[in-house]
Amino acid sequence: MNRRNEGDDGAVNTVAQEARGFVRTPWFEGLARAGYVARGLIYAIIGILAIRLAEGISTKPASQQGALQTLVGQPFGHALLVLMAIGLGGYSIWRLAQAFIGVTPEAGRHSTMDRIGALGSGIAYGIFCVLSISVLLNGASAASGSNQKPRDLTATAFTWPGGRFLVGLAGILFLIVAIYQAYLGISRRFLDDSKTFEMSPGVRTAFTWLGTFGLCARAVAFALIGIFIFQAARTYHVREAVGLDGALVRLTRQSYGPWLLGIVAVGLIAFGIYSIADAKFRKI
Repeated sequence: MNRRNEGDDGAVNTVAQEARGFVRTPWFEGLARAGYVARGLIYAIIGILAIRLAEGISTKPASQQGALQTLVGQPFGHALLVLMAIGLGGYSIWRLAQAFIGVTPEAGRHSTMDRIGALGSGIAYGIFCVLSISVLLNGASAASGSNQKPRDLTATAFTWPGGRFLVGLAGILFLIVAIYQAYLGISRRFLDDSKTFEMSPGVRTAFTWLGTFGLCARAVAFALIGIFIFQAARTYHVREAVGLDGALVRLTRQSYGPWLLGIVAVGLIAFGIYSIADAKFRKI
């Protein structure tokens, strides 16, 4: 029995060593930086779609799925989507490496909270990578119905034991993520993760402004999703649960809604530009 345990421990240690070795390779760094470009493009396109929504021109949903639909409809759209899938996969690998290994060459050791956040982010962007591949194989229809999916998931969750509690917890988690995003933006703690010492004063000023504005806009978007999901649990009404595009649509129905949506949309574009710039400066 002891020999078997020793063998299992040795296998685990070998896997861990191989993983740590991989994160030190140029391949890993390249995938991670490509991931920041892909994430930036996604959010920049979402911001543009949200501006069109604020103007009353709703052609595609202002969401990750809508961004993929927009890409595939462009000249060389399939080639762009292949690159997007690679980037999203790279970002997912980078975040999962943060979560499971906890140490990366430039960023050093990651905190427990950072690792938990990286795990959720890695899973989410892995799903987006799969979705982009699905769009490549099946066309734009594969990314349709994005606002229906949260409702379908909520309806399914309501059938589980304690499902209403789990839906409410999901809403609270979105709100916690929103608060954390706002904290990073307002405190400018996000600068700790980037090589600001390599920036000129002008680049650092622009980078700081884009990151602050972008993270706060992203926080608003996440908070809206969290509020509507929690409302679904509170009222036990599936229709209250919406995704990003549904949350932005509902924002337009409020007083000064189109103006508020316009500000959030510009902020999401700012976050996209910040993310693309961070592809160069991020501590990997």
